[in-house]
Amino acid sequence: MIEIGKKQVLKVLRQKEMGIYLGEGKPMEQGVLLPRRQVPDGIRPGDELSVFVYKDSEDRPIATVREPILALGELGVLTVAQTSQIGAFLDWGLERDLFLPFKEQRWKVRKGEQVFVAVYLDKSSRLCATMRVDPYLQSDSPYGKDDPVTGILYEINPQIGGFVAVDGRYFGLIPAGELPGGLTPAVSIQARVARKRPDGKLVLSARAKAYKQMNIDAEAVYALIQKYQGTLPFTDKADPELIKLETGLSKNAFKRAVGHLLKEGKIQINQDTIEIRR
Repeated sequence: MIEIGKKQVLKVLRQKEMGIYLGEGKPMEQGVLLPRRQVPDGIRPGDELSVFVYKDSEDRPIATVREPILALGELGVLTVAQTSQIGAFLDWGLERDLFLPFKEQRWKVRKGEQVFVAVYLDKSSRLCATMRVDPYLQSDSPYGKDDPVTGILYEINPQIGGFVAVDGRYFGLIPAGELPGGLTPAVSIQARVARKRPDGKLVLSARAKAYKQMNIDAEAVYALIQKYQGTLPFTDKADPELIKLETGLSKNAFKRAVGHLLKEGKIQINQDTIEIRR
């Protein structure tokens, strides 16, 4: 059976002016067209060819020797080629762009934006993309507590946190309080496993273990003070939102970093400022 959305090896059934028809070699089989411009030189009926099958603009199955970035059931990052009144179209490496319907968008996407999607078949057996990837992510990862992982940040919910596709296939979540500032969806992110939930899903942290992270944060805060020409115009008593905006740290993490710098004698804390000790 010829499968839409998958790479498969098919036989050349017959040659026509518009190209060759490929199939499984069954009697009276109509087959699927591989356009003439893609037909390899010297190909003959009975030969086998590896192709990808999808549907053309007239909803007919068509073969291509080109390999798409994503096949049916696969997940990955694609770029929005264009948008329309019915949805968006993603560049996936084939002649015809992949359709992303409005109802499958987590937010209204824009041309040039990168999105993390899964490929599925709609009710008409047409290949489409969805940004609602949770059902496609697995919860049986081999990772345990404190293991380092890499994944794609595919959605940010300010109240919940950042949703991550670990290795592009396993469900992970960085809680809101652990999520670094300045991140956008579809970027690669490194984290560690904070814990594994009973259902197998991973709770992640983008921060190192406390004793290591404190040194990292202290270096970052010291560099920030230097950018302010040696005087930071607020202290660890400032509003948490200001601290988060300026440093990317929670108030508690900022206080720990400042305390570490103070203990090392690198800074002095005044009433409203923090200065580098000269």
